[in-house]
Order: sequence, then structure tokens, then C-alpha cells
Amino acid sequence: MKKWVSSRLVWINCLGYVLGEVIKRNDLAQYVSSWHKSGKKIVFTNGCFDVLHRGHVEYLIAARKHGDLLLVGVNTDSSVKKLKGENRPLVGEQDRAFILSQLVAVDAVVLFSEETPYNLINEVKPDVLVKGGDYSVNEVVGREIVEASGGEVIIIPLVTGRSTTNLIDKIRSTS
Repeated sequence: MKKWVSSRLVWINCLGYVLGEVIKRNDLAQYVSSWHKSGKKIVFTNGCFDVLHRGHVEYLIAARKHGDLLLVGVNTDSSVKKLKGENRPLVGEQDRAFILSQLVAVDAVVLFSEETPYNLINEVKPDVLVKGGDYSVNEVVGREIVEASGGEVIIIPLVTGRSTTNLIDKIRSTS
């Protein structure tokens, strides 16, 4: 749905939120409370999403199908550096969060600075926790939080040949 907000035409998602706005961590609790009260089935996933590619998009589309809304936790630049090395991320956290927030499958994005999303998952208590096929259910951070509240953990197969590392390697080899 289109709507005029602050003298500009914007898209409003099914929950009435303006697409393109990333939720601040300090504001997350009020959103989560509202979602839970309205009975929405919350799907959560997380990642670095450094250089967005088809594998990411297909994964997010598949994740979204498991509930009423998809919340994506995105690692901040500092946490990406800890996880991936000093040369990463290639794309800054604000740009990564904005790009993800513009995808139709994504209802909300929140940045987190920890190396794992454990605290964020504990705060959100999603109904469904989704990770990619490079994880087993037992390896998924926050699994016990979700399962203890009656939720489920779902592993979505990776898209063959699509990864940020492969893409970066291809770009480097051609330059």
C-alpha cells in the first residue's frame, strides 16, 4: 500500500510500518510487544548480509513463508570484523540494514553488535528461528530459547554456488 508520510510517497508493509525504516535496538521491545499482542507469528533470522546476493534473497523469501512477519538481525560492522576478519564488511551496517529493509520478504531489520544474536533472540522470543543449511539445528544460537517457549527452529538449504565469499573471490579475481 502507498501512503504519504512527511511529504513523500512511501510503501507501507502489511503491519503498517514504513518500509525502509530500520528499528533501533532501543525501540525493539515496543515493536515486539505489539507483534506478540496482535498474535503475529514472528520469524527471526540473522546474519552479516555483507554483499547481498541471490542466495540471501531466496533464503529470506523462504524464511518469511514460515510466519506472519520476518525480523532480520544484522551484525554491526564491529561484529562482522570479529567474525569475518579486518577486511570485512565491504558494505557498511547502515547500508546493509537499509537494503534488507527494502526487500518485500523482510518486515523489519534491527542491528546488533554482539558476536551472536543470543541476547536479541532472548528479547524477541520469536515463534520461528531460521538459519541456513550451513548449520545443524543443535548448532543454532538461541535454539533453546525458542524451543522452551514452544517455537521451532528451521534450517533452510543454501542456494548452491551462491555465497558472499564466492562473490568476493570472483570480483577480486577479475580486478
